[in-house]
Amino acid sequence: MANIHLLVLVHGMWGNPGHLAHMDKIIREVKGNTENAAADEPELAVLVAQTNRDESTYDGIDWGGERVAQEILEEVKKYEEKGSNVTRFSIMGYSLGGLLARYVIGILHQNKFFDKVTPVNFNTVATPHIGIPRFPSTFSAIASYLGPKLLSRTGEQFFCVDKWSPKGRPIVEVLADPDRIFYQALLLFPNITVYANAINDLTVPYVTAAIDSSDVFSEYENNGIEIEFHDQYKHVIKSYTVSSSPLRTAKEQPGFFTSMKNIRPPPLPPVLQRSFPLNIVVYALLPILFPTFISLALVRLSISSRHSKSRLKLLEADESNKEKLIHIIAKLESEIEGVVMDIYENPGHTPSSSSSIPVKESTNFSQELVVETLFTPVQLRCIDNLNKIPQLKKERAFFADVRNSHAMIVCRDVKNFQFHVAGEAVLRHWADHFEL
Repeated sequence: MANIHLLVLVHGMWGNPGHLAHMDKIIREVKGNTENAAADEPELAVLVAQTNRDESTYDGIDWGGERVAQEILEEVKKYEEKGSNVTRFSIMGYSLGGLLARYVIGILHQNKFFDKVTPVNFNTVATPHIGIPRFPSTFSAIASYLGPKLLSRTGEQFFCVDKWSPKGRPIVEVLADPDRIFYQALLLFPNITVYANAINDLTVPYVTAAIDSSDVFSEYENNGIEIEFHDQYKHVIKSYTVSSSPLRTAKEQPGFFTSMKNIRPPPLPPVLQRSFPLNIVVYALLPILFPTFISLALVRLSISSRHSKSRLKLLEADESNKEKLIHIIAKLESEIEGVVMDIYENPGHTPSSSSSIPVKESTNFSQELVVETLFTPVQLRCIDNLNKIPQLKKERAFFADVRNSHAMIVCRDVKNFQFHVAGEAVLRHWADHFEL
């Protein structure tokens, strides 16, 4: 009977299994070779979650997690029917998939899954562990207003405006509550590593992906931070030192022609990326195309959100779903949440984040050069609780000169965006450190 180490990969919002194809390829290449494996070493099996995809990702962390958990249990049963035995378990979540992964392991733990299967690796990449934080900018204010309205249940949970528990606590806070099964399930994994983009992630900012209350990378060009990279893993930070004397040298203003030469063209979908002279035509039409695309996107989001709400009504009305973990937790919440909230009234000091890389940080570092994040008390409590996990490690990826590094960190679409391949260094770092 073959022993199986089951690795589950969970994609993000609007995602599909194809988004993690490169991740799947790398881990199989690094850890899937059984020719030279020891006799007692388990065989790696990779499950790229299929059930919660595309529009289904609007349905919330909870219902998405229920789908993925059921898919995992069915996969384990298939191996048992073939005469194999799943003895070890790991999970990797990208973006929203990381929050789903945290919910999934709670479901598995509730079902006594880990009584028979050993939890090994829990990893996330660019996951909004504390939700999407607010920043003092117009764009952030607009996103915080529209996100919960256009992204259905998931949007409400992203921005922590959901009232998931009977007493009104958002699901992100419940996931980070040490008294809840999700947190307790996380503690069972000996290897917990979160990967975060240090800069240029416009989708999931550093502070939420790295579970950190400060962002020393936000002004890296001016604060004198010194960064050392891994020789073997380009773009993965090995160590960094924060200078006590931030750089404040004024940059020389470029001339008009130099400025024009350095202007970056606006981001375009692959279908509109054309070479000269067609690119001139495309750019000339942008004043028409841009508002048209924005309008179509808003309409599509609204329709998808409406479909999601219809699905959620059916799910809630289905009597067979009454024993899902969402309802079990709700019962517990109604019984003891009052006591928990009393304990949480004073969140206290938020500790500095744990890290797997050496950090030298001066106490004289100027806070003027740190971009302000408008954390809520809920988010601060999440940071506090999650950073108390002793085996938590953090890895930072650093992609300069890109508009948005969110897709690049997992090589999400190498076919249409060749520059996404730069994220392979991060994937190889993860694969090499993956305990089989």
